[in-house]
Amino acid sequence: MSADAVAVTGLGMVTAGGPDVSSTWERIIQGSPTASDDPQLQGLPVTFSCRAETFRPEEILGRNYTWRMDRFIQLALAAAREAAAHAALKSDTVDPVRLGVIIGASGGTAANGAAWKKLFDNRPQGISPTTIPGGSANMAAGEVSLDLGAQGPGFCVSTACASGSSAISLARDLLRSNVCDVVVAGGSDSACSPLAAASFDKLRALSRRNHAPRAASRPFDADRDGFVLAEGAAVLVLERSEHARARRAPVHAYLAGGAMGCDAHHSTAPTPDGSGAARTITAALDAAGMEPRDIDHVNTHGSATELNDLSEARALRTVFGTPPPVTASKSVLGHSIAGAGAIEAALTVLTLQHQQIPPTANLDRVDDRIDLDVVTKAARPRAMHAALSTSFGFGGQNAALIFTRA
Repeated sequence: MSADAVAVTGLGMVTAGGPDVSSTWERIIQGSPTASDDPQLQGLPVTFSCRAETFRPEEILGRNYTWRMDRFIQLALAAAREAAAHAALKSDTVDPVRLGVIIGASGGTAANGAAWKKLFDNRPQGISPTTIPGGSANMAAGEVSLDLGAQGPGFCVSTACASGSSAISLARDLLRSNVCDVVVAGGSDSACSPLAAASFDKLRALSRRNHAPRAASRPFDADRDGFVLAEGAAVLVLERSEHARARRAPVHAYLAGGAMGCDAHHSTAPTPDGSGAARTITAALDAAGMEPRDIDHVNTHGSATELNDLSEARALRTVFGTPPPVTASKSVLGHSIAGAGAIEAALTVLTLQHQQIPPTANLDRVDDRIDLDVVTKAARPRAMHAALSTSFGFGGQNAALIFTRA
């Protein structure tokens, strides 16, 4: 690897599949959906979600942390701690001024929703002083920086469903430009609030399979009817390869390329022909110095909405001609909005490590208009050196990441 290569030295995750990397991977490789009835959403048109029910923030983080944070910050901090431990990242092995933190986030819908309710009930005196610092989008990065003692660049990226992937792509830029030696990057969201559910439902973006939640998230299926809201976070420790070697850090994969772009087409809909996504994927290939034939697998955005799945399939056909085997992790974990891209990036690293492509759940009949080799029913062993992870969000936000096996 060249001196400016970017190593992945640590992974951390909290998802509906489990409170850490190993439990999430086990659920993903089984292809077992996590959606279930959500008591907080009862009475709404959509009454289910993918919550991280086994995540106990007080046990993992301690009471001193949890009381002042919205749940998306708790999720990010727990994932960051796991990633740092996984990377053997210690204060005496990295210059804190050259340790950066970038976390993709949307902000605290739970904290903001509770505060608005008190205002509407004419009880402004009940609003907590932690409402702003405990729910602002940038505070996931802020709290992670505090926890790790990171004094380098620390900021939030908010590009809707591409936020986590955008954060990782920007982290690569900071490392390759020699601004940082290590960047802790990822995304987090707790999107299962009544406000989010009601709003996305009005956009006709959510599945309404209230009678069968586990069967609701159906990427690329002919009978798909929308995504399933979820919560979750993932954080990657990214490091200049020479710095990782110097401190004898474990290297799990390399971030070979990353790119971001915008459709400039519509506020919520992607370009029908997938041209915006195709441009971003091509830019990521260029950044990695690769050709389409070098990619062995794609972890797709695969949101299970009518327009997005079609657009993504067309983008992949445009870039690859015949795309490599793909999977859609949201079929199991749901869509954690700002956290989704980072979660799927981490899963892509694990796919390369284990040389197994996880199955896409609930895919009974591929849409006739989608000509992709979608792995389904069971995990597929495959020799893989490089894999692509894609993320697309409202506002036409596109991000693509390419990882290679260590």
